[in-house]
Amino acid sequence: MSLPAVRVFPILLGLVLVSAPARADDAAPAAPSLPGVELEPAAAPTVGLARAVDMAIAHYPTAIVAIAQIRRAEAIVEQTRSGSLPTLYGNGDLTELDSARVIGSTVVQPMTSFLASATLTVPLLVPKPWAQWSQAKDGVEAARASALDTRRLVAVAAARAYLIVVAQKRVIDAAVRARDADRAHYEYAHQRFAGGVGNRIDEVRAAQQVQSDEANVQTQYMGLARYREALGVLVGAGGPIDAEEPNLQAAIEPAQAMRDAERRPDVRAADVRLRAAEHTIHDNWTDYSPYLTGTFMPFYATPSTLTYPTTGWQAQLVLTVPLYDAGLRYGQEHQRDAARDEAQARLDGTLRQARADVRVAFEELRRADATLAAAQKAAALAQTSLDLANAAYRAGATTDIEVIDAERTALDAATAVVVAEDGARQARLDLLAATGRFP
Repeated sequence: MSLPAVRVFPILLGLVLVSAPARADDAAPAAPSLPGVELEPAAAPTVGLARAVDMAIAHYPTAIVAIAQIRRAEAIVEQTRSGSLPTLYGNGDLTELDSARVIGSTVVQPMTSFLASATLTVPLLVPKPWAQWSQAKDGVEAARASALDTRRLVAVAAARAYLIVVAQKRVIDAAVRARDADRAHYEYAHQRFAGGVGNRIDEVRAAQQVQSDEANVQTQYMGLARYREALGVLVGAGGPIDAEEPNLQAAIEPAQAMRDAERRPDVRAADVRLRAAEHTIHDNWTDYSPYLTGTFMPFYATPSTLTYPTTGWQAQLVLTVPLYDAGLRYGQEHQRDAARDEAQARLDGTLRQARADVRVAFEELRRADATLAAAQKAAALAQTSLDLANAAYRAGATTDIEVIDAERTALDAATAVVVAEDGARQARLDLLAATGRFP
């Protein structure tokens, strides 16, 4: 026998011994242990998409802060309008001297005197405070528009977290189905080996595949727990929240979608800010206008003096003309011009972004639907291939390796379908958000 034959013969002999069917009188080795206890995920309350969005808007800090900003703007209106409304103040003055002030026999100032008065100030002609009052109202409108935009952003974030939970549950379903199918294949391989018609390596390979599937299932359950908690944080539930399959309809014509996008909350907010900036420029003239106020002061003095009888009143008209303020008004004008230009640029940019969002959303939806259709066909073909591989293996026409490869391919294809379904749902959400129709 030649040297190469001496080296090859032990290898061939080992392969024959490993792959040779077991005889009926041989004792079958114990089957590898497989997971027998299903670890159920922790229970979590299930809410619908609309309810989850409402909860997020009501409890998420960003949305709450936006509502507080509206109240803050309304409080600024209350403060600003005070410069345009009458004011009334009361005064009291008690004076105690070391002695009365006497000139000759006349008491000029008594040792103890008391003076009480009230001052009513009425703005009669005050263009600048009136303009500031009106501008503060613009601030309330801007705060409300910003709150609507914040509400939209929070709603979209909550919806995305919700869809992630839905997709993760579908991933788990695919992983569980793959594990159960691989477990059935393992049981068949074990029966063949125990019956003397199979081999040990097929059984071990099948068992290893089941264990890998089980590890994947548990990993996906960990992901589900994480995503449920994230959704619970977003909606302010104080615990994990489960999701159900939503029904997102996005049947919108492109022309209508563009018109809707131009009325989106962020676009409206940018437009309100621009109009507010233009309003301040329109009111520049009030910095140069005079203003007129009237005051009325009744008083009571005891004891009376030469200058103050016991009771009396005085009235005044005060006209103030701003002549020179060291350039303050010109600097304010320049600042308002810059703010107006900035607001215009922001509005233009927001409009361009809104239109781009709509175009991208339509393209995304078209591609996502095509991807989903292709993934579903691929999954159906992968399942057919797995069925054929199992049938061929049972008929002895193929090996265990082809079956395991088909099982892995089928799992990958099923997972790809879940990813494509999530992409289609996300695309519909993006289109609704881009047109301002969500929530």
